Amino acid sequence: MENILKAEHVSREFLIGDGSIVHALTDINLEVNEGELVCLRGRSGSGKTTLINILGALDRQNSGNVIFCGEDIGALSDIARDKLRREKLAFVFQSVALISTMTALENVEFSLRLAGHPISGRTKRAKECLTRVGLGKRMDHRPGELSGGEQQRVAIARAVASKPKIIFADEPTAALDSTTGTAVLALFRELVHDDGITVVMTTHDEAMMQLADVVYSLEDGEIVNITRNDIPL
Repeated sequence: MENILKAEHVSREFLIGDGSIVHALTDINLEVNEGELVCLRGRSGSGKTTLINILGALDRQNSGNVIFCGEDIGALSDIARDKLRREKLAFVFQSVALISTMTALENVEFSLRLAGHPISGRTKRAKECLTRVGLGKRMDHRPGELSGGEQQRVAIARAVASKPKIIFADEPTAALDSTTGTAVLALFRELVHDDGITVVMTTHDEAMMQLADVVYSLEDGEIVNITRNDIPL
């Protein structure tokens, strides 16, 4: 497999109100291969969200390098990082962050507009993606008319629509019941296997870890264990 993302000796510190320094990440080294589902696991405060934000160019590290497709994204300007996120990366959050006044279809179309997708193909692409996640008959519904699992599926369709290199998902099943969460996890696994999409997600869900190709376990801002699973095709 070809390496698509790498962290080399990444550290992140925060200065808090009393003048002390919090070491959120310390000497992080990891690799993500194309077409893998990678999990960052750990309890609250372990550093997993800080790490995924740095890997996804939402935050900057204090030291070390993050290499995406051979390019050091830490060396990019803010404008170049914005362009990178818009064109090659996508995000799924626990809160789903859908626009409540728009239908599922409109939410996905809007993301395509922001990504600069040609207007002539937006509706077709949005419908394809919603059908892909099992919402072909629900695309005219607004978020308030959808279940939590359906809303998360819209968020995944929105992330997939622009054909990103990597999807970053921060605790995507935390607000869902176990049955719905398992269905969402299976969808991520399906996208990785069938569509070759690379997914990096944070979690403390044991079921998610079993579906991952690689699990990085974090404690107090450090990687303490790496598990590689044999996922059947």
